[in-house]
Amino acid sequence: MDYSRRAGQDPDGAMRMIEISDLTKVYGNRVAVWKVSFRVARGEIVGFIGPNGAGKTTTMRMLTGFVPPSAGTATVAGFDVREQPLEVKRRIGYLCEAPPVYREMIVRDYLRFVAQIKKVPRERHKALIGRAIELCGLEEVSHRMIGHLSKGYRQRVGLAQAILHEPPALILDEPTSGLDPMQIIEVRHLIKRISGDQTVILSTHILPEATMICSRVVVINEGQVVAEDTIDNLTTGLGRIETVLVRVATEPEGLERELSALAGVHDVERDGQRAYRIRMEKGSEIRQTIAKTVVESGAGLLELSRERATLEEVFLQLVTREDEPEAQR
Repeated sequence: MDYSRRAGQDPDGAMRMIEISDLTKVYGNRVAVWKVSFRVARGEIVGFIGPNGAGKTTTMRMLTGFVPPSAGTATVAGFDVREQPLEVKRRIGYLCEAPPVYREMIVRDYLRFVAQIKKVPRERHKALIGRAIELCGLEEVSHRMIGHLSKGYRQRVGLAQAILHEPPALILDEPTSGLDPMQIIEVRHLIKRISGDQTVILSTHILPEATMICSRVVVINEGQVVAEDTIDNLTTGLGRIETVLVRVATEPEGLERELSALAGVHDVERDGQRAYRIRMEKGSEIRQTIAKTVVESGAGLLELSRERATLEEVFLQLVTREDEPEAQR
């Protein structure tokens, strides 16, 4: 659908489709979301990740206009969610955690109903419904009642209603929640397939999902953004702990004990024969000390290599910080 877009540009020239600034939601004395800020460029797939109860769904509901923010601003294609809610909703396809489908309706009839309430021009109904059915793999079930479909297919119908009016931005809140492993894989492929030029925010607590689909992630914990970067940058540059793999030619008695006793080393774990995986504080000085210890032991240093952290390890470091969020102080 041809929507006029008023989104701004970042310094690198990327078109900003979604911009959130100091977005806050307070329920009585409880802070659900506190000063959340991030931007999403046109065509990006961004993961919005955090543990259950971190504030992901509340943020998505404010962005889509379902819940008014207590403070802060959010814009989609340059339109403010509070001042121009209808313009925002025209430009968003939203799939909440429980797909908004009517089980007693036939798939094709339901999509026709969605086209009507989204005010899609009547002359485009057939083409856009056909496109949504084809993209979401619903051809075989398009004449079946939604309530008779598996949960995976109902999730596909939910995706079809979200993309039906060709919105420039898609907001997907836990799109694979409750699905079996095969259905999860299918829905992930669908999301990558339908993204294209569309901007996608994928809210999830399933980290492999973010790794497989997203180009960048925003991590939220206890209502606050605690990190925002590409997955590569997060897994190579964030956190206080790093892991190195040490391989040796021989294993003199007491080597593991000596390595464990080094300042800055958290733990040493055997990795097969004549190899150790060492978790330690970041710093090349510690690596040099490890190398010196191995050489002086007579073990024969064959390899000392840094291992990239997984997103899961980074995530755990971020959400188990000892410092309290500002909103809770």
